[in-house]
Amino acid sequence: MVTAQLGTLTSQNAGDGTTSTSAQRVLVDFKDALVDYKTTSLDAISMFCEPMTTDTGGDIDITIAKPSMAMEEIEEGTTPAYQHTSLRNERVSVKEWGIAVAVTRRMIEDSRFNEVELALNEAKRAVDRHLTQHCISALMGIGSDVYGTGADTSNTIITSQNEADIELFANNKHGAFYGASPSSGTRLYEYGEYSTTELNTLGTHYVASSVSGSATTEIALADVTNAIELMGAKGANPNTILVSPSHYKSLLNLADFTTAFQTSTSGVGYELFGGSDAQHLQSAAQSGVVGNLFGLTVVQNAWVPQGRFGIFDTSVKPMTYVERRGLTVEEANPGFGIVGSYMSMRYGMKIVRPEYGVIVYGA
Repeated sequence: MVTAQLGTLTSQNAGDGTTSTSAQRVLVDFKDALVDYKTTSLDAISMFCEPMTTDTGGDIDITIAKPSMAMEEIEEGTTPAYQHTSLRNERVSVKEWGIAVAVTRRMIEDSRFNEVELALNEAKRAVDRHLTQHCISALMGIGSDVYGTGADTSNTIITSQNEADIELFANNKHGAFYGASPSSGTRLYEYGEYSTTELNTLGTHYVASSVSGSATTEIALADVTNAIELMGAKGANPNTILVSPSHYKSLLNLADFTTAFQTSTSGVGYELFGGSDAQHLQSAAQSGVVGNLFGLTVVQNAWVPQGRFGIFDTSVKPMTYVERRGLTVEEANPGFGIVGSYMSMRYGMKIVRPEYGVIVYGA
């Protein structure tokens, strides 16, 4: 005889809500269900952020090494000169975020469903949405009063500001890629055959779209190649283009983009998205990956504004995600028959590698 095992959040485990034991059992369910929840597994965090943990809160200092050492020729019997690594500092602000989840005992008693499980699942989705939007807002330089992203709270943000202004923590707590006149700050350094003067001449990493009069839902290939040059000159190899659903629509309308993601079953020519053996659109809906341009993977995300898109090197994460405390749950019962829990977490994120991204915004 096989005995069915009750899940963590079954209605039987939730009890009838008539005793304190039942209420406690509901709260335990909340806690148990969060044990395996990992925020770093979210696509936006895992793709663009390097995860770190800290034992302290508030402002965290991260030290990043510059490519400052160089080999030198030595004669027989001599010792090369000792060198040291040049460093720069990035400060990350760690804050607490929370959400209160409440389920009444009457809801538990009367519902045909497990109200606790429904509430918990929606709370998890709210956390997912929050972290994704926060990450994209910081990455794309979107001004937000909620997250405190952007150098100010307007959507014109960083695009017109100089490097010397946007690199200051007091002006922009979420960091930024190189601004105008990057040699005016302290983050730019020589790389390859480019001096800081030559890199400065290449310009800002916040580039106005070359599409004339653009409402900015179109992608000009010249903007992509420009980003490849800007990043390549600083040692980065762009591999990802992050676009909005509106940009995705524009790409689908390009014949060159919609042609040929795989060879047809007949071996003659190519099949488009609707082909019998082409599962491109289906996989795009699940993963967000919608194709390639110049070998760069195109990824869409609903939090990317219609007015801009970004090109990034995700092999070296442009951002850091600092976690002081992961998502935890505490008892929060205000009374009146409410069984509640308060979920909270403490984290911070910031662009710490200004050479690994280019943002193209609408002219």
